[in-house]
Order: sequence, then C-alpha cells, then structure tokens
Amino acid sequence: MTDTKTDQLELIRAKILAEALPDVPFDGWTGSVLLRAAKTANIDHGLARLAFPNGARDLAEYFLADGDRRMIAKLAETDLGAMKIREKITFAVRTRLEVDAGHREALRRASMSLLLPPASGGAAKSLYNTVDAVWVAIGDTSTDYNFYTKRATLAGVFASTLAFWFADESDENTETWAFLDRRISDVMQIEKLKSQASKVMDSLPDPLGLLARLRYPSAG
Repeated sequence: MTDTKTDQLELIRAKILAEALPDVPFDGWTGSVLLRAAKTANIDHGLARLAFPNGARDLAEYFLADGDRRMIAKLAETDLGAMKIREKITFAVRTRLEVDAGHREALRRASMSLLLPPASGGAAKSLYNTVDAVWVAIGDTSTDYNFYTKRATLAGVFASTLAFWFADESDENTETWAFLDRRISDVMQIEKLKSQASKVMDSLPDPLGLLARLRYPSAG
C-alpha cells in the first residue's frame, strides 16, 4: 500500500532540490538556499522543514542519494551480464560521476559540507550508500565478510576517483577515466594476490596437526 504522506514529501524534496541546484555552486548547501528554493517552488516553510528536518545537511544528503538513484536507473538500462566484474565496477563508478556531470560543483560542495561538524558522519554514510548501490546494481549477492571488504575497497576507489574528477580539466574527463582504470587494476591485482596466497595456505598441512606430529611422533 502506498504511503501518500511519504509520496508527498518525496515530491516536495524533489521540487526544492531542483530549485536549489542553480544556486548551490555559488552559495553552497545552506539554509538560506533551501528556504529560497522552497519559496520559489511555492512550498510552505513548515513543509520544507518537514521534508528536511536537519535543513541544508538533509538537502545535500538527498542530492547525493538522488544521484545514486539516477545511477541505478542508468545501470538498469545496460546489459551488465555481458561484462566482466572489472568492467561492471568501472562502468558503474563512471556512470555515478557522469549522472552529476552537470552538477559537479554542487557535488563537490555536498561532499565537503558533509565532512564538517555537525555533519561529519554524513559523508561516510553517503559514501557507503553509493558503493553499496554500485555493488547491488551490478549483481553482488555476498553476505559474508566479502560483503564488507568489497564495499570498503570500492569506497577507497570511488573517493579517490571523485577527488581526481573534481580537479580534472581534460577533454571528456579522459584523465579521470585513466585514473579510475589504474585504481581498479591495483585492486584487482591485490585480489589476485590474496587469492593466490589463500590457495597456497590451503595446500599446506594443518599447522596444529603438524606441530602435534613433530612433538609426538607416534601420534597419527
């Protein structure tokens, strides 16, 4: 059953964000920008506060979450099944940046504003939400410790690529995509080494059993 109130608040959030985005590159994610956007959208101040209880911080987080949703929609239109895992990850990270190519400064300011107190936990939460959305969208179904290591690893790749992208002035961001490819290569190499090490360890005798036989030759 659809929650009408939730749908109305979502519509209000979307309208306020649309009106705020043109001002954010100049004024940042501020309370005044939020209120001005609400007024332009003919939304009552009380409803704006209901939609964004924590003010501009919530608005910035909503913008980042909206980018994740737009990335997911783009990935859903793509035949990811025909790609290898490395290609899927690279394509997904690139897609996440490209959906906000027209709002790069707003994205930069959102990332920075959420690093500052009292919103210092917001950046980490939004980063986790993004990398989790990437893994889920490309079909990851892990539930064990790999669930966390995959997200932690991708968080490092995404954060560094995002920082590089903010300063990239190359045509069509070719330098960013080259940087992303290098980071993915580094990660895949590490995973390969971890896999090889795991196979070697699995082929070795049980260390406790071996020690027991050395100490008590008659055992076994």
